[in-house]
Amino acid sequence: MGHLDHATFGWLTPVLSYVMACIGAALGLRCTVRALGATGRSRRNWLLTAASAIGTGIWTMHFVAMLGFGVSGTDIRYDVPLTIVSLLVAMFVVCGGVFAVGYSKDRTRALLLGGLATGVGVASMHYLGMAAVRLHGHVGYDPALVALSVLIAVVAATAALWAGLNIKSPAAVTVASLIMAAAVTSMHYTAMFAVRVHVVPSGRALPGATAMQFIFPLAVGLGSYLFLTSAFVALSPTTGEREASASAQRPVESAVP
Repeated sequence: MGHLDHATFGWLTPVLSYVMACIGAALGLRCTVRALGATGRSRRNWLLTAASAIGTGIWTMHFVAMLGFGVSGTDIRYDVPLTIVSLLVAMFVVCGGVFAVGYSKDRTRALLLGGLATGVGVASMHYLGMAAVRLHGHVGYDPALVALSVLIAVVAATAALWAGLNIKSPAAVTVASLIMAAAVTSMHYTAMFAVRVHVVPSGRALPGATAMQFIFPLAVGLGSYLFLTSAFVALSPTTGEREASASAQRPVESAVP
């Protein structure tokens, strides 16, 4: 069995992956708050932004952490199409959960079903990402730890959707995003500790791309998207601010002959 190292760069990748999860969670929660205060096309757009932020944050967290993953006795490559599919799965399932909560009249039922579906989807994203790993050997999993990782994903997803419905203030959103990011990161490393690799030495070249060739540039691009979108949301006026501005302008407009 090959020796697995989950932090070949020390604390850099775990800390950076946690930061990306925090940014995605905080941005997603702020967008959900904006969505619940909006209507029509504006609500849809805010929900789409929330879903893309949370999905991007989760996926980026996963693969930033994977930059630090190594197995003794073998190189590691990644199947590019399957890795892209894992990103799309993350986006799709989070979008489904966010829209279920954003539009459903029965919020409790939507929260439970959306949390379950989103959590299972996030776990599926993780294991799809692991299925994209190419190495000299065979990858197996500890069933008990796999089940625990899925449970953590469901709880984290449900908590995220609940926070989107019930947390409004920026300070509360910050605390909630820190907790959510810790839960998502815990899910990732629980799933990674479930991995068992039996190395079969071979001289043949592995298919796929290295982490630095593909994962790193994509993670940087998605991370940049999160930062830019965060700046846009921070500078965008809230519904209350727009209403206050409109109310302040009415007396001035009515006074004009």
